[in-house]
Amino acid sequence: MSFHEKFKKSLRCMCDKFVIFETLEEVECDWGEHFVIQCPNCEELFSVDKKCPAFQSIEELLKLNINLFSKKEQLNYLNNSHH
Repeated sequence: MSFHEKFKKSLRCMCDKFVIFETLEEVECDWGEHFVIQCPNCEELFSVDKKCPAFQSIEELLKLNINLFSKKEQLNYLNNSHH
């Protein structure tokens, strides 16, 4: 399942609301481009492709939406992170 498909369903955000996240492709940071999602309620941005200090970590959403990423996807996310 692609990132786009994962975020087309209602998910719980850190703001404690169930929302359908807006998807933003090719959002730049100092280290490159990211696939980012944004909560329409609190407007918080989350990097989905790799951990980046410029955005909230998807790890926060994974705590609230346990089956959102597989173990392999979680490992890839952390292994590709900006240091």
